Amino acid sequence: MGIIDISELLACLPAHTTLAGLDLGTKTIGVAVSDLGLSFATPRQTIARRKFTQDAETLRDVLDQARAGALVLGLPLNMDGSEGPRAQSSRAFARNYGRLDPRPIVLWDERLSTVAAERGMIEMDMSRRRRAERIDSAAASFILQGALDRLAVLAGPDPR
Repeated sequence: MGIIDISELLACLPAHTTLAGLDLGTKTIGVAVSDLGLSFATPRQTIARRKFTQDAETLRDVLDQARAGALVLGLPLNMDGSEGPRAQSSRAFARNYGRLDPRPIVLWDERLSTVAAERGMIEMDMSRRRRAERIDSAAASFILQGALDRLAVLAGPDPR
């Protein structure tokens, strides 16, 4: 299906599926998954990046296990809202992945998601080592939760 706007997502999302959130980095892909009610994002795993085809295959397996019906991919915009090289890289990943997997993809502004995720982990008194291990999936969870909150507003009281 490719890239769609978040306002189109609920109409495209199959029943009894979750949403997956992705924080795409140069070395890893952080993954988070929603509940079936599309209310809460939960950090899952981090996928070590290799080559695109291997990354896509691993990601597809993770998404299948999570019963994900669509993806929310973080779009790393600059603070002024412009797109730099990292945003272009995320768009290219979405286009290329969209050719291999029919699930719809929503691009979601991820400004400060990693900062917010790290602050939360510091408040939980998590060690630096544990924060380093979990930061990408925590950022993916932050990205996904923002999209879930927006979906709740768009859908009204009952998202399904």
